[in-house]
Amino acid sequence: MEQSKTERLQSRLLPEIDAFKQECQTLMLASKSNDHQTNVSYAPFALANGGFYILVSDLAKHGQNLKQCAELSVMMIQDETKAKSVFARKRLTFNVQAQAIGRADKEFAVGKAALVDRFGEMALKLSSLEDFHMYKLAPYRGLFVKGFGQAFELNGADLTDISWMTGEGHGHKHQQVS
Repeated sequence: MEQSKTERLQSRLLPEIDAFKQECQTLMLASKSNDHQTNVSYAPFALANGGFYILVSDLAKHGQNLKQCAELSVMMIQDETKAKSVFARKRLTFNVQAQAIGRADKEFAVGKAALVDRFGEMALKLSSLEDFHMYKLAPYRGLFVKGFGQAFELNGADLTDISWMTGEGHGHKHQQVS
């Protein structure tokens, strides 16, 4: 009986998470420099090969930070106007590892194609500018919050192992749902 509850939860939650990723066009980026100065910014993204591809200018603070520290946190968040409550907006956060993708790298073509497919001419133009660099952000841990009392940790190689956070606040008691 417990296994069927788990399967039902995963069958409902994983498609909802995928749809939310497709609905969002930008990632909020929480990056830091070598001297631990933090910066919050954003970047449009495209999904491919299990990661988020972004184009970032060296002129931007987060562009400099990504060159200094590859560990960062990203978030997709529901539009305030669509939320039932601004205190419980749907959000998806990931701890990610940033990998710079050189223009000569085969993966650059993959990321560029995904970005151009999603954003058109602007992505094509930015990918050709010297100060813009491509990064693949590879997620390794996640948190999906649907609302009050509805927080789920995402773990595992493909982030499909789900733990329902049943305690008071995020990070307390977990109920494994993998």
